[in-house]
Amino acid sequence: MGGTMIFQRVSRVAVLALLVVPVVAVLAAPPAAAEPRGRSQAQAAASARRMLAQLKVARPLSIRGYTRDRFQPRWGRYKGRCDAREAVLARDGRRVRRNASCHPVKGVWYSPYDGKWLKSEKYVDVDHVVPLAYAWRSGAKRWSKAKRHAFANDLTRPELVTVSHSANIAKGGQGPQSWRPQRRAYWCRYAVSWITVKRHYRLFVTRKEKVALLNMLRTC
Repeated sequence: MGGTMIFQRVSRVAVLALLVVPVVAVLAAPPAAAEPRGRSQAQAAASARRMLAQLKVARPLSIRGYTRDRFQPRWGRYKGRCDAREAVLARDGRRVRRNASCHPVKGVWYSPYDGKWLKSEKYVDVDHVVPLAYAWRSGAKRWSKAKRHAFANDLTRPELVTVSHSANIAKGGQGPQSWRPQRRAYWCRYAVSWITVKRHYRLFVTRKEKVALLNMLRTC
């Protein structure tokens, strides 16, 4: 009798475990937009190393003359009433609901920099992977206003990503030699994105920046 009761308890625990595990897995998994897709990390890293080798290495330009308005007095229009920021929030979020003006009023967002789940848009920022001020010092200072605006609103390259407000503030305008995502698991993706953006826009890198990027690619 005692053995039968023990068996029944064990069976119930096993069934409950089977029911609980899938729920935890769903909550822990980041959205597709936050992690690499298609190519493996190793392939992405190999491609990024080739692109990085092609980038010019130089000393940073002066920050003199920089203002955010030189790139982005406001978010660029995307489709209809939606701007680029609203498009990124819709792309990266889950169960996003927008009002008539396209502004998100409900949703859940995952911040790949620090692993936080954000249940309100007020805690969410859209980060420029290569910060605007950093791009300015990497060559964008010499661009036309139109090119800087296109860079700041680029939805094709991996330049815009949804992150927590706290992570965005911590990063500021720093490069990878000074700041890295809190989640080491995201370093590979971050370095690949950074290099992809710089290669497309022909922005140069500093020696310390290049070393930092290579170190991050070793985590791929």
